[in-house]
Amino acid sequence: MADSSNIVMNGDFSDGLEPWYPNGCQAFVVSSDSSSSDSGYAVVTNRKETWQGLEQDITPQVSPGVTYTVSACVGVSGPFHESSQVLATVRLERDDSPTEYLFIGKAIASRDEWVDVEGTFSIKNMPDRVVIYLEGPAPGKDLLIRSVTVKDSTSCDFLETEENIAASRGFPPALNIIENHDFSDGLCSWHSNSCDSFVVGSNNECNSESYAVVNNRSETWQGLEQDITDRVSPGCSYKVSASVSVWGPVVKSAQVLATLKLEHHGSETEFKLIGKTYASKDTWKTLEGTFVFSGRPDRVVFFLEGPPPGVDLLIKSVTIHCENNNQFERSRDFCPSAPEADHHIFLNSSFSDGLNHWSGRGCNLMLHESLADGRILPHSGTCFASATERTHKWSGIEQDITERVQRKLIYEASSVVRLSHSHHTVQATLYVQYLDQREEYIGISSVEANHDDWVKLKGKFLLNGSPARAVVYIEGPPPGIDVFVDHFEVKPAEKPPRSRRPYIESHVFGMNIVSNSHLTDGSVEGWFPLGDCHLSVGEGSPQILPPMARHSLRTTHEYLSGRYVLATNRSGTWMGPAQMITDKVKLFLTYQVSAWVKVGSGGGLTCPQDVNIALSVDGKWVNGGKVEVKDGDWHEVVGSFRIEKQAREVMLHVQGPSPGVDLMVAGLQIFAVDHKARLSYLRGQADMVRKRNVRLKVTGLDPDELSGATVKIRQTSNSFPLGSCISRSNIDNEDFVEFFLNNFKWAVFGNELKWAWTEPEQGSFNYRDADEMLAFCETYNIQTRGHCIFWEVESAIQPWVQQLSEHTLEAAVENRLTDLLTRYNGKFRHYDVNNEMLHGSFYRDRLGFDARAKMFRTAHELDPLATLFLNEYHIEDGFDSRSSPEKYIKLVHKLQRKGAPVGGIGIQGHITSPVGHIVRSALDKLSTLGLPIWFTELDVSSVNEHVRGDDLEVMLWEAFAHPAVEGVMLWGFWELFMSREHAHLVDADGEVNEAGKRFLEIKREWLTFVEGVIEDGEGGFEFRGCHGSYVVEVVTSEGKYVKNFVVEKGNSPVDVVIDL
Repeated sequence: MADSSNIVMNGDFSDGLEPWYPNGCQAFVVSSDSSSSDSGYAVVTNRKETWQGLEQDITPQVSPGVTYTVSACVGVSGPFHESSQVLATVRLERDDSPTEYLFIGKAIASRDEWVDVEGTFSIKNMPDRVVIYLEGPAPGKDLLIRSVTVKDSTSCDFLETEENIAASRGFPPALNIIENHDFSDGLCSWHSNSCDSFVVGSNNECNSESYAVVNNRSETWQGLEQDITDRVSPGCSYKVSASVSVWGPVVKSAQVLATLKLEHHGSETEFKLIGKTYASKDTWKTLEGTFVFSGRPDRVVFFLEGPPPGVDLLIKSVTIHCENNNQFERSRDFCPSAPEADHHIFLNSSFSDGLNHWSGRGCNLMLHESLADGRILPHSGTCFASATERTHKWSGIEQDITERVQRKLIYEASSVVRLSHSHHTVQATLYVQYLDQREEYIGISSVEANHDDWVKLKGKFLLNGSPARAVVYIEGPPPGIDVFVDHFEVKPAEKPPRSRRPYIESHVFGMNIVSNSHLTDGSVEGWFPLGDCHLSVGEGSPQILPPMARHSLRTTHEYLSGRYVLATNRSGTWMGPAQMITDKVKLFLTYQVSAWVKVGSGGGLTCPQDVNIALSVDGKWVNGGKVEVKDGDWHEVVGSFRIEKQAREVMLHVQGPSPGVDLMVAGLQIFAVDHKARLSYLRGQADMVRKRNVRLKVTGLDPDELSGATVKIRQTSNSFPLGSCISRSNIDNEDFVEFFLNNFKWAVFGNELKWAWTEPEQGSFNYRDADEMLAFCETYNIQTRGHCIFWEVESAIQPWVQQLSEHTLEAAVENRLTDLLTRYNGKFRHYDVNNEMLHGSFYRDRLGFDARAKMFRTAHELDPLATLFLNEYHIEDGFDSRSSPEKYIKLVHKLQRKGAPVGGIGIQGHITSPVGHIVRSALDKLSTLGLPIWFTELDVSSVNEHVRGDDLEVMLWEAFAHPAVEGVMLWGFWELFMSREHAHLVDADGEVNEAGKRFLEIKREWLTFVEGVIEDGEGGFEFRGCHGSYVVEVVTSEGKYVKNFVVEKGNSPVDVVIDL
């Protein structure tokens, strides 16, 4: 019997597929045999994309403002034994705005059993069309659907646990400072924070109490809050207990946080984490914690938050009571003796209990009140610990935190350290052993420590997987040096406030901020000599602006005076012309640098000289561009910079050549660049490079039926390759995996394929991590780059390789090539053969230049299908004279003359303050090689997330708009798993930051969406679209037809036949 409350028609497929439609694939119904009570199930087959599945239009059956509960019984079938995710999704189509997708829920299905996909959805404003569909398994796998139900959400199916019952009865109401703690009075006293909420009342049939549902959440911080200002006192300790659950698209569990918001007039709002728990569907969990605050804030607000966007937060009860006796019977004055809430993961962090809970890692531990006749005293407290008789660099003080640490939670470690003598790097490290015996060492932070004073060591870490053992320790100095530790704390890290877009007052793009750069009056006014050099004005420099300045300023009519600043009598490399620009530089603006430079023949000049445009920002050197000058001609130096912290003093200076060498500078230009103006140009370029005209020819239908039919074209993926760096531990974090699979089609392993990782000791191999990562990529049809076979920089090479003789090194190189490329033959699409050959020379110095070419030749013989790349950094920004585009081109030509089958050019792209014209110039020069160019390790860095997003936008569009660039790999995207600080797109807790949102916007802009009408009976419909995969939906008077097609790369118009 059909379920009358189910708004999905034919939810059990008893009537075949009517009114279901396969989306870009095929489907049929398998009927049950006569002995079974089941109606049968649908099989969705010939799937080539994860989004292809079965859908139904439910527009007439749904209403805005109503929450619907979805349940689908699903399975998978196909050639793979691995399980696959199945997703339920709602598509909201509007004629006047882009299509919207609502994620309902997902489940992990296998070939062996049926599983349920469950979740909820609601619609704020009624769209023109509402479609529910099931999707998700990897291409090639069949999706099996047994039943689908969508009902008005009125039932309550949550299970009571003993833990929840205890929580709901935890404290007498008289002691609870939360009003309406059990929602028996609806939402009275509660406020939903930028989302919606309602109360599900008690129901005798369900035998449950009331609970609040917080829904339509688009951010993790959205939840339910209550103002408790008048019911709390500073200094008193409060205990919190809340009974919570979640509902919606949750795979296993979702975190729920209790937070305290302290608002102060005239200063930033303060947030305190009270506690957290991991809640799952159908079960109530107890969230507990404590808080205490000092001072008198203007407003104190308690709130519950945390689950990912789209997941409903359910709250049954909340209690907060003061742990101080008789709190309500005495005056609410400041309580000076109240203890601070203890969230510390380390026990006895200040050694107040001696060395209890601490141990020595390859050393002995001692406790001191002072040392060196009182010259070394504790930094704080009464004593400090020392790690003595250290036998290795990794020896030091340690503490096991296995029982107190949680996965996917950010922790902050801080310590104050000192050395017995000398000065060396001291590092805090986390050692993790997982349940499968795999080991990992995570560097938390490092600092240069010395004998003279205490220094602070501070950093953060996060565990992706569940540890069998977790130990934090301090290491670093050579054996024989004692490490003193004053205190060592590890506690949950507080999340910093979100970045706001910086406000930049009264700036003009393109205006030169350098005083007297043209030397028009023949004097050096505005300039001063840095050091003991002498400045004068010379004649005979170029009278046109440097090329990159002309391109960026888009001017051809401005001329220079032909004069230059001449610096003579230079006794140091740092000496040269300088001027103060403190008041001219605006924070967070990107400035382009461009100048003519030349060196004289003084000082017995016999080798090329570096010339560097530099800034001294409160005494710290900032690179503005560098060029190598090796003849008597004028050269352009280009670069850029950005200052992100208010400085007391900013000095511009030109430096670099050897002492005694005269330095000449002409036409120095420093001006702010407008990346938005550049983007307008790049969009036009990308339209020519990445799009083509398409004429759809719809066939197979009667012309009368086709005439007037509506056409909706949706691009599902762009063919431009976009990937990211991943690590082995990343794939243990389901939040990381979800973002990665949703946004990337390529992967590169950060370290796990490098020789130092796969063979750290001679004959001791570790391919396990790479094998598991490759299996992960193959499961999800992710293409892979192999990084890297060799690394030319000596500091990156394991000690045993450095110690080999020439003959044994040559044999080891041959073995490395054979082992790696035989094991993974045909698995990696690309290989970085010998990383950073412009910056290192280990193999060249020992085996000769031909060894480099031989690496390419041998790799090609072993795996002829792989494209072999060079890979270098600072190619695109002008920051490094060793790796200019010209030197890169020269290296490629030299390798090719030696028979190296170079197949691609890798630009790493670790860039700061990018300028589009400079990047484009480098790409244009490299494109003369006729080889594909990839950005292989792209990341950008800024403390401000909006500025970081601007930089990423510049780089992605420069790549996308250049015809020689064939792919971009990001060097990660997840906080704490990036090689550079302030470079992440997703916070460690899974929240997409402003830079990440910009990345997603760019990806959406690279997709084409078109709607229209077939005007004639011949079935023709024309549009211009990006290269990639599409779905077309043709709706006629007789029905709807869905097909998928591909727009191949090319510039000329193309005809695509859609046979219905």
